Amino acid sequence: MINEQLQKKIEQSIRLLQSVQKRYDGEIELAYSGGKDSDVILQLAKEAGIRYRAIYKNTTIDPPGTIAHVKEMGVEIIRPKENFFQLIAKKGYPSRFFRFCCKALKEYKVLDKVVIGVRKAESRKRKEIYNEPTMCRYFGAKKKENHVEQIYPILEWTDKDVRDFILDRGLKLAPLYYDTGGKSTLHEDSVVCAVRWLPDASALSSFRSIRA
Repeated sequence: MINEQLQKKIEQSIRLLQSVQKRYDGEIELAYSGGKDSDVILQLAKEAGIRYRAIYKNTTIDPPGTIAHVKEMGVEIIRPKENFFQLIAKKGYPSRFFRFCCKALKEYKVLDKVVIGVRKAESRKRKEIYNEPTMCRYFGAKKKENHVEQIYPILEWTDKDVRDFILDRGLKLAPLYYDTGGKSTLHEDSVVCAVRWLPDASALSSFRSIRA
């Protein structure tokens, strides 16, 4: 299941996490979304033996079963001051160029260092943006208190690498990755926008009519 090439990637990922911990005494945030890549980096953090704090930033429009899976994995949940619909009511619809909902619900600092399951294979844009296994970012003004070092241990992993690692380690994933019969749908590599998983029909109706 784990070929020689993937084994090298696993070892490199673990060494990267350990190297960050060696130069940092505090806890490292692990950005957990409930997706398969999050489960991979969570497992790698465990195998690396680093001091991590796995955090799920609740968007309030989570795919069915995600919160239960997050709790089952022992991940801390941070809830926003305002939910998705309250933000929409105030600011209108989000877009590629107006991503206020991401900023309010997901993109904010918790700890000085954070492990993220970003992969180049996910999109051409990510391949262009992410060139190094670590990157510095400021959430807000360029001040020390807003600075975060982001770590990408699976940046070079392919979809197949992720799938093979999950199967080899026997990782349990969120319900999103299983069909109604409980069969894994990992072979159907796809990315789904969270808006598809609005809690119910009335919520979707509200979303559509906010600015009518």
